[in-house]
Amino acid sequence: MAEVEETLKRIQAQKGVQGLIIVNSDGIPIRSTLDNTSTVHYAGLIHQLVMKARSTIRDIDPLNDLTFLRLRSKKNEIMIAPDKDYFMIVIQNPSD
Repeated sequence: MAEVEETLKRIQAQKGVQGLIIVNSDGIPIRSTLDNTSTVHYAGLIHQLVMKARSTIRDIDPLNDLTFLRLRSKKNEIMIAPDKDYFMIVIQNPSD
């Protein structure tokens, strides 16, 4: 557990990182550095996106799976690292 805490602190300390959210496979936030409203908003929308992206990848190649998803807009860059039971969302400022 200490390794997990250390990794989360290291990611949060990176330049430009605005927030970090850990979400379970049902889309429920487990841990977040954002306020509750933003956490629930990001978790719900990104959970839907991850499920759709994962489904699309598997439709293209049933032996393949989604390993990382990166979205960039003018305002934010959102990086998503899905795993079997959880996924991590990192929100950062793209200009930093």
